[in-house]
Amino acid sequence: MLKAGSIITFPFVLLIRFYQLAISPLLPSACRYSPTCSQYTLEALQKHGLFKGGWLGVKRIVSCNPWGGRGYDPVPDKTCNHKH
Repeated sequence: MLKAGSIITFPFVLLIRFYQLAISPLLPSACRYSPTCSQYTLEALQKHGLFKGGWLGVKRIVSCNPWGGRGYDPVPDKTCNHKH
């Protein structure tokens, strides 16, 4: 059974998977990170939902340039910010 957040992110996950399967193989490898920007965004959406996951994905894609970062950069874990 899908969670409510999964239903909201599903169209975006489909777009990323389409890019990964149909478009990315036709382009030269250019991502400076591991996991790739598309895989990172996919994982961020699945882990954090549309808004935070989408924001993390956009930040990653924008930083993937010759003046940005590189190397291993996993999706951050969810943090619990409530006080006990």
